Amino acid sequence: MTNNQNNHKGNILVVDDTPNNLRLLSAMLTAQGYEVRKALNGKMALTACRVVLPDVILLDINMPEMDGYQVCQQLKSDKITAEVPVIFISALDDVLDKVKAFDVGGADYITKPFHGAEVILRIENQINLRLYQVKLQEKNLLLEQALANLQAAQVQQIQNEKMVALGQLVAGIAHEVNNPISFIYGNLQYAGQYIQDLVNIITAYQQEYAKPTSKIEKILKDIDLNFVTKDLQTLMGAMYRGAERITDIVLALQNFSRHDEAVMKQVNIHEGINSTLVMLQHRFRETVDRPAIAIVKNYGDLPLVTCYPSELNQVFMHLLNNAIDALNGLAINSKIIENPQIQIFTQLTDNNTVKIAITDNGPGIEQSLRSRLFDPFFTTKPVGKGSGLGLSISYQIVVQKHRGQITCSSSPGQGAEFLLEIPLQQPEY
Repeated sequence: MTNNQNNHKGNILVVDDTPNNLRLLSAMLTAQGYEVRKALNGKMALTACRVVLPDVILLDINMPEMDGYQVCQQLKSDKITAEVPVIFISALDDVLDKVKAFDVGGADYITKPFHGAEVILRIENQINLRLYQVKLQEKNLLLEQALANLQAAQVQQIQNEKMVALGQLVAGIAHEVNNPISFIYGNLQYAGQYIQDLVNIITAYQQEYAKPTSKIEKILKDIDLNFVTKDLQTLMGAMYRGAERITDIVLALQNFSRHDEAVMKQVNIHEGINSTLVMLQHRFRETVDRPAIAIVKNYGDLPLVTCYPSELNQVFMHLLNNAIDALNGLAINSKIIENPQIQIFTQLTDNNTVKIAITDNGPGIEQSLRSRLFDPFFTTKPVGKGSGLGLSISYQIVVQKHRGQITCSSSPGQGAEFLLEIPLQQPEY
């Protein structure tokens, strides 16, 4: 909007097909310090608005080819001129004419013959009103930005508290589990050897004393010695595998949380992804509603990547959890997939960035929802099934903390792909 610093109160466009009216209004407004432009018809008025946006338009109704109502409708249909106040000046004094003027978007109505003081006052009112509207819009934008910053801060605080709690929990679990599992795993080898020694002794007794007493024969029959001897090997193997599995899970927990690695460092991205997959393995299994989810890895040859490992693992966790939820039919307007699959793709680009894509063959995401996916507290899941923080946290971690990008491409019925790209090296590292 034009201001007093330009030596005039405002830019007024006067539209009237009567030259005398134009000269009269122009002289009157110029004397009051306004910059005045004139147009003899509607087409000239629309062209003048495109050249320089006026602060107020004085518009006659009865004009040839295009009347004032039509001009006002075109002005209000254009985003550029829609907010410019239009004051109708007309000899028509009927109530219906005034109603129609306001209906097409007019801000005020002056009846001819007009008084100069009235025209000036109404123009000043509209300019002041428009100025207040602009200031209000600016304040609204500031409030929206403040709200966005507050939400981002809340999300970051939640994330930080979550990571601290997770790290402490994992550290405690790892400490408590490591001791007994190390004892069990370390002694399984000796237990296996001792059992084999006992089996060898029993075998030797059977060879040396081929005819046992009736009491021993009854015991051998009751316990089925041959079955016990063979099954012991199977049990020992199962216990070995169970102990190794627990050890792997604890290692995956530690690698996932990386409680002792809160600083930026160089890591193997694939280790973080694999640790996350171990954490979520129970969710990939077959359920009563769907088959097991197939995980397809297409890893590229990646060097070590400079990043915050624990936070990047959080991103993998959120994206994989969302993919699983979609395949489980938890998204809006979703259905369960017959052959569920999640593909994980990694690649080193020519721009020294790392691309990581997580793709599912679920129901996809509608375009109307994709624009809000990374907004705090927005979720496509039913009430109670999601907090709406996962993707917002992921966005902050990838974009703000790693100077990267995260995008979603999807079509209904075609699955969804979340692609994140981060620099191989961070500037401050």
